[in-house]
Amino acid sequence: MTTNTIVTFHHTRALVCAPDGPPLDGEQAALDLIGDAMGNDAEVVVVPVERVGGEFFRLRSGVAGAVMQKFVNYRQRLAVVGDISEHVAESTALRDFVHETNQRGHIWFLADHDALEAKLRPAG
Repeated sequence: MTTNTIVTFHHTRALVCAPDGPPLDGEQAALDLIGDAMGNDAEVVVVPVERVGGEFFRLRSGVAGAVMQKFVNYRQRLAVVGDISEHVAESTALRDFVHETNQRGHIWFLADHDALEAKLRPAG
């Protein structure tokens, strides 16, 4: 198993999670990542979509809401990076949720690290 790494994007420290780590599948997993990020002075946790538990994308399960609430409560940003098109195609509610979430500043669903870097680029 590879380890998480700290990467700086435009003066923003990010905890970039390894694709083969434990799944982001609930509140405890979120707290573990938040603790790791805070211990490394990271402002953003970057989780590859491969690490996001399937229930997260089923909004009725409540997993996404619980995970996201932890990140907001601890003032940590979360970026889920990778292709979620299959999940979005299966649910209009998820598509709308992703769109709305990406408009705000705490939680993002992004296609790749280039999109993350663009999101973190200072305006101007």
